[in-house]
Amino acid sequence: MSNPDPHPVITVDGVHKIFRDFWGRPKVHALNGIHFQVQQGRVFGLLGPNGSGKSTTMKLLLGLLRPTRGSLRILNADPQNVGVKSRIGYMPEESYLYPYLSPDETLRLYGHLLGLSEDENRTRAEELLEMIGLTQARQRPVGEFSKGMARRISLAQALLNDPELILLDEPTAGLDPLGCRQFKDLILHLARRGKTIVLCSHLLADVEDVCDRIAILYNGRICAEGRMRDLLQESRTCRLSIRQPPPALIDELQKTIRQTTGQEAVVDHPSRSLEDLFLTAIRSAQTDQNEFSGAQPEGRLAPYLSGVASPENAPPAASPP
Repeated sequence: MSNPDPHPVITVDGVHKIFRDFWGRPKVHALNGIHFQVQQGRVFGLLGPNGSGKSTTMKLLLGLLRPTRGSLRILNADPQNVGVKSRIGYMPEESYLYPYLSPDETLRLYGHLLGLSEDENRTRAEELLEMIGLTQARQRPVGEFSKGMARRISLAQALLNDPELILLDEPTAGLDPLGCRQFKDLILHLARRGKTIVLCSHLLADVEDVCDRIAILYNGRICAEGRMRDLLQESRTCRLSIRQPPPALIDELQKTIRQTTGQEAVVDHPSRSLEDLFLTAIRSAQTDQNEFSGAQPEGRLAPYLSGVASPENAPPAASPP
């Protein structure tokens, strides 16, 4: 998922952020000396309850706010640097779209603002609309779309400039399970390409599926930070999995464990996730239906994001887990 020699793309060192009132008096101490780094090619999860400082941290990374104290570097530059902003993709928590524009017009507009050539702008818009499953709805006004369909356009807009650093604020809010699976597959693919992603979400299952490291904020401080597997692993408990064991073997194992450790072994059957069940059921149903009026469940990864020259060679953006 990462490059063999990663280097810090984000460095946050002792950052404080104090919001003051009209007379300059401290009103809210939003961040209290937070420290973390994000290496190239990593997916970093920023978690915490409402009011913990996540949105403030995201605005600092985007250069929309300045820290009161401490230092912050993005792509080896100050976040306020205009040049570095062209290397960042951002998906805000709310989708702010012009309601009378179609998806194609929306992406073409942002491509023009990014300075893409006419041919490149047209090609990327077509590839992204296919990737997010909105090709059939490309001429409908986005004001008619559901929240999930609007989120798909916001994601495409954030990827138009093929950014090195991608900041995503509640990206799967409003997406159906198929869209969530597609989004997570896309994030993992982009990380393998060496892109760096910071993900801010309250959906912990999505964070667990894609993030290498996480930081949990509470009251402006980081109360837990590290590699996902290290934080979640219960090192004092072991689990043994055997496919279709005979009942006699289970009885013998339980007896041996009881005699050796004095503990009763818990025997149960593993279960697949609800997401896995949902995706399997929907994919089975798709074979019986040829048309769908909303967002398509999956599309091909935009070739310019995968580094593939032609759509025929592009890998799928989503696959059954």
